[in-house]
Amino acid sequence: MAFATELTAVVVDDHPAVRAGVVHWLSCGTPPVTVVAEGEDVRAAWIGEGAQADVVILDLHLNSTTPVMGDLRRLTEAGRRVVVYSMRADDETVLQCLELGALSYLTKAEGAEHLLEAVRTAAADRSYTPPSMAGAMAGDRSERRPALSARETEVLIEWFQSESKDFVAHRLGISPNTVNSHLERIRVKYAQMGREAPTKAALVARAIQDGLIGVSDL
Repeated sequence: MAFATELTAVVVDDHPAVRAGVVHWLSCGTPPVTVVAEGEDVRAAWIGEGAQADVVILDLHLNSTTPVMGDLRRLTEAGRRVVVYSMRADDETVLQCLELGALSYLTKAEGAEHLLEAVRTAAADRSYTPPSMAGAMAGDRSERRPALSARETEVLIEWFQSESKDFVAHRLGISPNTVNSHLERIRVKYAQMGREAPTKAALVARAIQDGLIGVSDL
């Protein structure tokens, strides 16, 4: 996978020691990731150099016991690439963050290797599946499965394993517009079941929950 010459990140966490550790891990990566801003408040991701960072690394609890789900939603709706990095490891929280648009979810028990990979793949608009996220998705088998056609399932799985919709279209011998149409219908079907999946990461989570694809296939 090709990356930009320099990847940048902003780290939002209310513990200075955590921020310092993340900055060190990212700077020592190959390729290195430059932390252009950091802070204990989500404003660090909206002002100055933090507003232009490729990836936002977000803790869920910022000087509060209440998760900052509203801030996560606002970031993803603004098109920001977010990697959640949290102490929480419960399945419900992992899935909620993915549904809100986070590209990856890591627990702070996971080390530098997983965080670096999550940031790199997020910068390329792709999701990364660390052990914590895989466990949450594999453990959730919802009975509210939408009825996907064989073609919709094929398009969905090809998209998960490809970097672009154009590549999916080439592989399946259909147009990019047809790929988009299939994916939009799939999202509508999930929404009708009360299981919205507005992002690729959320669709990955839903597909694993429903047994359409395994974590090892990603």
